[in-house]
Amino acid sequence: MSAARSLATGRFAAARLFPRTSPVAVRGCLFCRPYSSSDAPPPPMLARLKGDLKAAMKAKDAARLAVLRSVLAATLNASKTAQPISTDAQLVALLRRTARASQDAAAEFRSANRADLADKEDAQIAILESYARESGIESVGPEQVQAAAEAVLAGLQAELAAGTGKTTTAAGKGLASEVMRRLLAPDGPLDGKDVDKKDVAVTVKRLTAQA
Repeated sequence: MSAARSLATGRFAAARLFPRTSPVAVRGCLFCRPYSSSDAPPPPMLARLKGDLKAAMKAKDAARLAVLRSVLAATLNASKTAQPISTDAQLVALLRRTARASQDAAAEFRSANRADLADKEDAQIAILESYARESGIESVGPEQVQAAAEAVLAGLQAELAAGTGKTTTAAGKGLASEVMRRLLAPDGPLDGKDVDKKDVAVTVKRLTAQA
């Protein structure tokens, strides 16, 4: 795949994640500040990605360049929504989502006998995962997710048994949604952690179905 094709792939991935901003606007603003002075400060990791983008341009590293442009474009687009990326944990979540999109693309390429394009996606996945690992954000595995969910569920059930009004109201929304809320709430056991929310939801749904 040529450098131009690789960059186009990166822009396409960004459009899939946040489709509202045009590629032209993205190209024009990669080095612009995506946050105004009145907004929350950008995540510290964002500065590293911008620096690495400049280095990748000088080195003509097409794979890394495509990854970084895609991630920075998605970050810029998110800054214009009600849910901007304002922490390193949120940025890592974006890296994970982008990696999953590339995994899906690689699988499609392989099913179409395009191993060359699948290999390019694999290279980008490796770059995305390396940034996630080096972020300093604590990664939470399936066993930790289950333990945290079990603890939150047990506490919620104890409150329900005690008949507290607050918990009874919350339980009316469904056990699963309340457990998810408590797990991911500020200062919750999974707050600020590198964890796949879809995996958390699957675990919570399974546990609450057994409750």
